[in-house]
Formats: sequence, structure tokens, C-alpha cells
Amino acid sequence: MASESARSFLEELQWRELLSDATPGVDAVLRSEKIVGYIGFDPSASSLHVGSLVPVMALARMQRWGHSPIAIAGGGTGLIGDPSGKKAERPLLTQEQLEINLRGIKLQLSRFLDFDRSGNAARIINNADWLTTISLTDFLRDVGKHFKVNVMLTRESVRRRLDSEEGISFTEFSYMLLQAFDYLVLYQKYGCTLQMGGSDQWGNIIAGADLISRVEGGKAYGIVFPLVTAANGEKFGKTESGTIWLDPERTSPYHFYQFWLRTDDRDVIKYLKYFTWRGPEDIQELERQVQSAPETREAQKQLAEEVTRMVHGEEALGHAQRISRLFFSEDVGSLSAGEILQVVNEAPATDLPAQELTAGGIVVPDLLVRIGLAASKNEARRFIESGGIYLGNRAVTDPRRTISMADSIENKIILLRKGKSNYHVVRILPA
Repeated sequence: MASESARSFLEELQWRELLSDATPGVDAVLRSEKIVGYIGFDPSASSLHVGSLVPVMALARMQRWGHSPIAIAGGGTGLIGDPSGKKAERPLLTQEQLEINLRGIKLQLSRFLDFDRSGNAARIINNADWLTTISLTDFLRDVGKHFKVNVMLTRESVRRRLDSEEGISFTEFSYMLLQAFDYLVLYQKYGCTLQMGGSDQWGNIIAGADLISRVEGGKAYGIVFPLVTAANGEKFGKTESGTIWLDPERTSPYHFYQFWLRTDDRDVIKYLKYFTWRGPEDIQELERQVQSAPETREAQKQLAEEVTRMVHGEEALGHAQRISRLFFSEDVGSLSAGEILQVVNEAPATDLPAQELTAGGIVVPDLLVRIGLAASKNEARRFIESGGIYLGNRAVTDPRRTISMADSIENKIILLRKGKSNYHVVRILPA
């Protein structure tokens, strides 16, 4: 067994507070056998997000404990859409968009799962291979006859939608049958006897295990994880600028690193358990530091480093740390224009012709009014005299100071700040 711990896989999930529910008998099977288990991934976007890391890490932990993981890239179910946890019907994807999304997800999963390991190599499988080839009549005859509508109506995901104004279409109502059929096919083809997922998937997982029992007379199991929450009431993985994605083109490694670095003290130990490989001794020590020296934010630093390294690699982590150190110091000017724009990509910006900066420059109060950081020159002077205006991260102390091309970064941008975080980017237009 690959694990260095004497804990069983289920005990590992329990210690990490990742066990919401499990079917009877699953722990005994996990202790006595090397089994095959799977989790399905939603292909509604071309990237997974930080909330996806709980199931991704569960598959990786399962493999480390000697079992064989399967990741289902839902190319078939993605054409329908899972109603679980959704207040409204999802827009249906085109086949072309679905293929793009699947490629992105497969690439990200490959950073966590070992597809070449001897004995328990991971697999990525597209359920479109069977869901798009079975005929409707065969599906209704071989699968649909095993489902009672009155039972399906009691499932939480269905009941919630029935009680809403939106309702639920027959398309999404059928999703439970498709996921159950996935489990049956994986049982038949690969001997898969475990399905895992978020707690909102419990009904779908039980339906699949029941279908296996009815069709094959076999025993199958389920494990579900708690849905990730944040102590401050905000939705996990959401920020003012949107979702935190694993794709570096959608969320830069810097912003990804900063997301974890800003974790609330009340959440950081839980997230270390959820999203890292740290063991009990390490996490207990970090918990003591949170309690005794919260100002050091050592637990947050360890969390941010480990998760960013796993998702983006060592080089990207180092780059994110470098930007973090420099951006909040007076050495911000040593960053490139591209690095600075990566950090302040949501900041307001103003275009300025280069010739205005080469013909004697612009007096700071005039520029502050022009870009909207001050309502008048008098107000701009008061901001400067009170120490509230920064060029880069250096305070401007003289209202008569001029800004010229020499203050720019790579002759491309000038970075101004009012107060602690009110940034404004001046983009220099070529002459």
C-alpha cells in the first residue's frame, strides 16, 4: 500500500473531515480489497475550479491508498446537465464546446493522478462512449424499467426544483438514470464498485448502486463529501472578480496563490486537511500557530504554497511568490508591466499619449484629476500632503512633483495608488 499511514482510506477521509456519508460495509471492503472507484466531473466549463479539488484529491488519495481511480469526463451527461444543487436549468452545450471543455479538464486531472502506475493506474473515461450510442428504446427497456418515478421525486435535487418556479424539465429529470447507468457500465467493464462525490450526489450514487444490484446482483458502494463552505458566509471559490479556476489563463497563478493566502483563520486548518497532503502532526502544529501567532499567517502561507505547487507547478509558484513580495514593497518597479497588469487586471485604467510625458511631464495633481483619483486639484494636493498618494508603492510627498516617462515601467504603464488599495493604471500610448 502506497500510504505511509496505518489509517484506512475511509479513516483518512474521516480524519480530514471529508466524510459526509457512506454506504454500509464500504470500510470493510476498502480494508480487505483493492477496489476500483470513480468520480464524475462536470464538463460545463473548459476548466475545473477550486471546488473541484475535493473530488480530485479524493481520487488521488484513493490511488495513494492502493486503489484504482477512474475519472469520468462527462461528455455524455454533459449534454444533459445535472440538476443537483442548481436553481435553474443549465444551458445545453454544443458538441464542439463540450470537446473543448473535456480537453481542458483531462489536462488538469493529469497533474494529480498517475496514469502509468503499475497495478493501480488511473483512468480518464468519457461516458459519451456509451451514452451517445445506446438507443432510446434499449435504454428505457434495460435501465428505465428499474426506476420508480415516485422514488425519483423524493430525491432532494428533484424535489427542490419541483418546489421552485423554474421547475425541472424531463431532460434533467432523466439525469439520475444516466448517472446510474454510468455506474453500471463501469461495474461491468472495469469491476468498479465505488462511486464518490459531493453530498448533493447521494441520491444519484444510491440509484447507481441499486441498479447494479438489480441488473447484475452485485454489491456496489458510495461515499460522499461535505460541500465546502467558508466561515464568513461567502461561497467558496468565489471572489469579487469571479470564480477561481485551475486554468492559469482564466485565473493567474498569482491570483490563485493570493486566494489561498487570504483564507480566513477560521477556515485555514479545514482547508489544509481538505486540499493538501499534510499529516496530523504538521497540521496540529500549524493549528497551534494560528491560535498563538495568527499575525504570521504561517498556515495560510503553507496552504497557498502547497496548493499552488500542485496545480501550477514549482516555477509558477515561485513567480507568484516573487510578484507577491515585490508588489507590496517599494520595489514594485522591478516587476514587468505584464506582471503588474496581471495583479491589477481589475483596476481602472486611463490611456495617455506618450508625448505628454516627454514634454516636461505632468504635475501629479493634474494627473490625479484627469484619471479620477481626485475630484479637484485642491483635493489632490490634500491627498498628497496627507501621505495618501503613491507612485508605484512610493509615497508622493511633493504636490509640485511631475510624472514623466522616467516614472513608467517599460515605457508602457504608470501605476498610481490612493490609500491602501485604490489602484489606477495609466497606459502609455506610443507616440
